[in-house]
Amino acid sequence: MTNSLPIYPDFTILQGDCMERLTEIEDNSVNTIFADPPYFLSNGGISVHSGKQVCVDKGDWDKGGTPEYIYEFNRQWLALCRTKLRDNGTIWISGTHHNIHVVMRCLQELGYKVLNTITWQKTDPPPNLSCRYFNFSTELIIWARKSEKKPHKFNYETMKLLNGGGQMTDVWRIPAVGLWEKQQGKHPTQKPLRLLYRIILASTKEGDTVLDPFSGSGTTGVAANLLGRKYIGIEQDEQFCELSLRRRHALEDDKTRQKLFDKMRSTPEETTVLINHMRETDREKAMQLGITYVRIGDAKGSLLVKEGFERLGFVCLHTRGDNPELFKLAKKGFQIWTAETLREQGFSAENAPYYAVIRFDPSEQVPYDQPIDLHKRQYTQVARIQPLSDFIGLR
Repeated sequence: MTNSLPIYPDFTILQGDCMERLTEIEDNSVNTIFADPPYFLSNGGISVHSGKQVCVDKGDWDKGGTPEYIYEFNRQWLALCRTKLRDNGTIWISGTHHNIHVVMRCLQELGYKVLNTITWQKTDPPPNLSCRYFNFSTELIIWARKSEKKPHKFNYETMKLLNGGGQMTDVWRIPAVGLWEKQQGKHPTQKPLRLLYRIILASTKEGDTVLDPFSGSGTTGVAANLLGRKYIGIEQDEQFCELSLRRRHALEDDKTRQKLFDKMRSTPEETTVLINHMRETDREKAMQLGITYVRIGDAKGSLLVKEGFERLGFVCLHTRGDNPELFKLAKKGFQIWTAETLREQGFSAENAPYYAVIRFDPSEQVPYDQPIDLHKRQYTQVARIQPLSDFIGLR
């Protein structure tokens, strides 16, 4: 590589073919692997990107081969990856119907134990131009551990916290890659930081090593470093290796790092509603950790919508029993509703039972002016407000 950016000990990019470079990594040294292998769907088709018709061809590496070639390719890299995993390590592989069934077959033949098949439902998929199929709005992610009998690491309680206190399901509603993730350049198959944030947080602890044999733009590495994990990536294209290093270098800027961390933590399916009852030192530490929260019912009776809830459409305050009040946000992003404004609507800190319903607008197909049946809780998420100090230390 010709890039002159500094080398970071927690972020390693190996340029070259993954089959060759994987042999250089120490066996039994990796805690978790995320792999986004070729889907083999670059066949001259068309799609929509930013409102424009574009070709779906990603590059020669994604062009379809024979079924025999696709099988041998997946079996070979999965076999190499298994030797790199620690005994309690796990692997996550993304795909669509073009490749995921072959991947599943290889995993089972190689002795992995499949744990879950995650459905990543994109909240903002592009339209299907042919109008001859259902709209393609999901990708699948297989989660498997190295062996049948050796227990794996799963941060169950952390996942519950991210899911409002309930068990997280195997359907994840997460937006596709946002413009804020492409400041250093673009990659045709880039995955969102929010997706990797959840994956890494679910299966590793701070200081662990995460491997990505198809590194692309380095999203896995950026998420890993933001969460205090080490990263090893393999990428054959020099320009994408350099893009990865630029993205890592950008983390050295405190404001950029904090912005990415805040954005990465906030998703429509990971709403944490917290009451502002904590010491000043705890509040400062929470903000340093990038915790995005809604403050309801403090001593002044004000409500703060913290920046990061870019899809927040409505807030519903339950003042008493079955008498909720629905509030439409005047604008998205940072805003404060004063105590006077809330009291005019019948809300006060004294009579609130500390529940809020937050409605996210997942698409433009549900106009804000349509009436909402609060009792059906359609497009809503209910969260019990907890002291922010309870979450200090959650990364």
